[in-house]
Amino acid sequence: MANMKEIHSRMKSIKDIMKITNAMYLISSSKLKKARKSLLATEPYFDKLQETINDILLVAPHMHQIYFERREELEKADRKRGYLVITADKGLCGAYNHNVIKLAEEEMAKGDNNFLFVVGQVGRQYFMRKNVVIDVEFLYTAQNPTMYRAGEMTDIILEMFEKRELDDVYVIYNEMVSPLKAETQIKKLLPLERKKFERRAAGIPHAAFYPSAAQVMDNLVPNYVRGLIYGVLIEAFSSEQNARMTAMETATSSAKDMLRELDLLYNRARQAAITQEITEIASGAKCAQKS
Repeated sequence: MANMKEIHSRMKSIKDIMKITNAMYLISSSKLKKARKSLLATEPYFDKLQETINDILLVAPHMHQIYFERREELEKADRKRGYLVITADKGLCGAYNHNVIKLAEEEMAKGDNNFLFVVGQVGRQYFMRKNVVIDVEFLYTAQNPTMYRAGEMTDIILEMFEKRELDDVYVIYNEMVSPLKAETQIKKLLPLERKKFERRAAGIPHAAFYPSAAQVMDNLVPNYVRGLIYGVLIEAFSSEQNARMTAMETATSSAKDMLRELDLLYNRARQAAITQEITEIASGAKCAQKS
């Protein structure tokens, strides 16, 4: 059995770790609330964008728009696929990073013409160790998702799509389904699909767009894609914070259980020491009487 000094030292170490896990839980909780608030503040604007794009599609259903090009003439093996993989910049968040990387590897194994875009240091370091070529990496975006950084990513991806360097673009990330559940998702960013724009009961069949519906669409679609990427970044960031909160809560609970066990061991060691001391005193007194 460990002596009281060793047990006390272990208990102190565990209490120090508990302070850290509690602090990390509170920090993640604060970041999660801030991120969700930012997303809610921008949702009305992008909802209106989607409605306007739908109105244009109703007015000009046969209009050609490059970001809707499905390029069906290409064989499946010849299509160039881009994967935007969103991981965290650090760990301590359970299986958050592992699930995203696992799904990314499964999808990339389906073809050879892959282009990899990575957000987050964990994903970057993983693919570098595996000698997987990272075509574009977006540093420091995982911990600070902003509209500006989403715009930078959008410009690069749209330019590559326009130049036919990419035929399909997917994003792989974790989505927070509920406070207790997150799911790893793969969603198609490009080409856009007309059927995904909900047809409202009341459209604007006689609307006029200046200078033309095509030019208005050319300006709206990049903003719409920027909104999609920004929403994905916020969802991934929220999921990361939620996963870290869960991990820190579990760690704190485990630490409390360990403290209870060590407290019992400390009391037993203390009682054993007291019993031994009493025995030694009694033996000493008995020897003194005999002498």
